[in-house]
Amino acid sequence: MKPSTGWPRVTCLERSFFLQSTFAIFLTAACALYTCGAATFEQVKQDFHPSDTLVLDRHGELLQRVRLDASVRRGQWVALADISPALRTALVLSEDKRFYEHSGVDWRAVSGAAWANLWNTRTRGASTLSMQLAGLLDPELRAGTRGRSITQKIGQTFSAQLLEQRWRKDQILEAYLNLVPFRGELVGIDALSRTLFGKAAHGLDEREAAVAGALVRAPNARPAQVAQRACGVLKLMQPGARIDCVALDLFATGALQRRDFQASEGMAPHAARQLVRAGQARSTLRAPLQRFAVQTLRQHLRELRGRHVEDGAIVVLDNASGEVLAWVGSSGDLSAAAEVDGVLALRQPGSTLKPFLYAQAIAERRITAASLLEDSSAQIPTAGGLYIPQNYDRQFKGLVSGRTALAASLNVPAVRTLVMVSPDAFARQLRAVGLPLAESGDYYGYSLALGSAEVSLLSLANAYRTLANGGRFSVTSLVRQPQPASRPALDARAAFIVTDILADPLARARTFGTDSILATRFWSAVKTGTSKDMRDNWAIGFSQRYTVGVWVGNASGAPMWDVSGTSGAAPVWAALMKHLHQTDPSRAPAPPPGVVQSRVAFGDQLEATRSEWFIQGTEQSLFAIDSGAANAYRTSAKGQKHLKGLNNSSPPRITAPAPGSIIALDPDIAPAHQRLTFSAQGNGLRWRMDGREFARGTDVRWLPWPGRHVVQLLDARGQVVDEIRIEVRGAGVRQAQNSAT
Repeated sequence: MKPSTGWPRVTCLERSFFLQSTFAIFLTAACALYTCGAATFEQVKQDFHPSDTLVLDRHGELLQRVRLDASVRRGQWVALADISPALRTALVLSEDKRFYEHSGVDWRAVSGAAWANLWNTRTRGASTLSMQLAGLLDPELRAGTRGRSITQKIGQTFSAQLLEQRWRKDQILEAYLNLVPFRGELVGIDALSRTLFGKAAHGLDEREAAVAGALVRAPNARPAQVAQRACGVLKLMQPGARIDCVALDLFATGALQRRDFQASEGMAPHAARQLVRAGQARSTLRAPLQRFAVQTLRQHLRELRGRHVEDGAIVVLDNASGEVLAWVGSSGDLSAAAEVDGVLALRQPGSTLKPFLYAQAIAERRITAASLLEDSSAQIPTAGGLYIPQNYDRQFKGLVSGRTALAASLNVPAVRTLVMVSPDAFARQLRAVGLPLAESGDYYGYSLALGSAEVSLLSLANAYRTLANGGRFSVTSLVRQPQPASRPALDARAAFIVTDILADPLARARTFGTDSILATRFWSAVKTGTSKDMRDNWAIGFSQRYTVGVWVGNASGAPMWDVSGTSGAAPVWAALMKHLHQTDPSRAPAPPPGVVQSRVAFGDQLEATRSEWFIQGTEQSLFAIDSGAANAYRTSAKGQKHLKGLNNSSPPRITAPAPGSIIALDPDIAPAHQRLTFSAQGNGLRWRMDGREFARGTDVRWLPWPGRHVVQLLDARGQVVDEIRIEVRGAGVRQAQNSAT
């Protein structure tokens, strides 16, 4: 009997087939390794694409991480020096003990394996890190559901040796740790460490490194198997030490259930979304300012939580460049609609449109900053009925100057000014300063003076930036770019005068007081606004260098409770302005050519004598209205029937409103703050509404209620002497609230 050679007995035909197959295998392997060997370390690193993109501020500081690829979770490429030494040790000990000794293939491990196992699909023990990396780099060498074929294994061997010739050991280890799949969708050490352990790769300790090393061998194994494998890795890392494998099991099970690596994380999610859509990663934002803005808004909204306010937004612009320095789209987890971007959402701006109205009227020489405007009850006929503007405090100030009317945010003078300018002309002016109104001026009517159109915080803040730049408009940008082209959008002289009014704390004292939150220790100009039913509250203003816009409200459109212009957005605006000017001064702008300052006095001491700015040619020294003119001005909006009331010999009669009047409630003022004035001539008069007496006298005020009503006038004997029928259209009273715009 011939001694056994250890080779299996095969026929000549089988040996021929074996040789042919072997030749084909080596040929295929040689072709496969060409692709792998052609890639350099730098190319592989450059071709690496994270599943997330990092949005940076203007100085390179991280603002937001946004996930782009939903099919895989791949973090940033991590340099070997930034990977925990414990993890590097765990990986080498568990996967390739002689990594720093061999040249791609561990022949000692190969020779130690049985011949059958060498050609079996389960030969992971002989596979080096270099061989595994070759399989990760070349799609032709990646294992299938049954592992790698013989051809692929030989290809791995040649590719690993070629990698070792062209790459350094540290490059191989770095690339492997960034490309290896760990568990599920997790690829690379950055995604693993942030998802399972909630930290960067450099912070992994030995226990965490052992779990990570165990996942390399069995990425999708059950937690118990991962823990068992991790315990073995930890024993290799700590020879002779007593390892508590039960505790490690609990830790591994908890870690495998964790998902700390959120889809989007940072402090500027809405701005990041805009940048990603534009294919940009570097923004104009300032990270410290963005952080302060987020914290300030959230803190203030927590204080307002009892007043049914949960949302807010902030934008900060550089006046010169138009660059966006801060963009806070929502209050984050305080909001039920955190995904809604409040910087771009369309809202009613309330009184914040008034500066542009007064600027237009001044530029057209219809009024001056010292012109006297009547703040009294007005009933303006429109196609939809009588428009009856009111002030928020339900009180009228009588004759006031244009400066006081704007700074104190009085509604009736603004509507009277719009009557002079016309809604359609005012709409064109608003579009010129970058407010893209959806409808024509005639559609909004006279309520446009009180902000009935919808605009975004970004466009409104940029319109105020136009005021800050002397009436010149240019676009804003989230990406650094050359100085944008500007164009004139407002008369520079009128812009200067309106800016001076918005910066005058004494002029706004009638509504806001002398120590208002709006007053700053440096030069600034500001305006607040509140939309109908207290749904939106704004504070928009600027200094010499910055424009800051703040909105608070509810993304759902629900009304706030008892929130005014000074308690809603203004405190956030003031805090941001103070932060911006901790070291930067702010000076008032110089008057442009064509503007003069003149001393003015007011008749009947309506306002104190002062120096006032005028467009040259419109200045005068005295502003007064005699009693006859005042009376005519007061009655002009009440219809011709009121003139009959001047004749006391006429029988008792209702002089206003006219029979059949349709009363349209002001859509920009809470219904509880509106009153309809009834006027009559005669003595000892009483008023009855729908059969019930409600007032006495010649001029009475009534809280409008939607519906058709019968109004009767009774004389001193209780006899009905006149009767009219009116209709009130609009929302009913919901909740009485007191606030200033």
